[in-house]
Amino acid sequence: MTYAVIDLGGHQVIIEPGKFYDINYISAQPGDVINFNRVLFLNKDSNYCLGSPCLENVYVKATILKHLIADKITVFKVKPKKNNRSKKGHRQKLTRVFIEDILS
Repeated sequence: MTYAVIDLGGHQVIIEPGKFYDINYISAQPGDVINFNRVLFLNKDSNYCLGSPCLENVYVKATILKHLIADKITVFKVKPKKNNRSKKGHRQKLTRVFIEDILS
């Protein structure tokens, strides 16, 4: 079992080759191949590699499949005793990627 922990936009994501992940929006076209080079941890055939903070010469190859929008989150703020209410909605832009391989 091979997996890696990578840093994507301030979040640490555990990824495995051959799976799909929804991550924060990346400004690239669907079909583009991208490389994530901030690999923090790598487990390959029960051999562990830990970076400080990142591993050298290790990167993750991924393909962008499509761009999508997450479910709506409703933000409702109330200030007590002021008769002040505000309701807003937010939909985060996401990118769906397919992890092809972890290369070292």
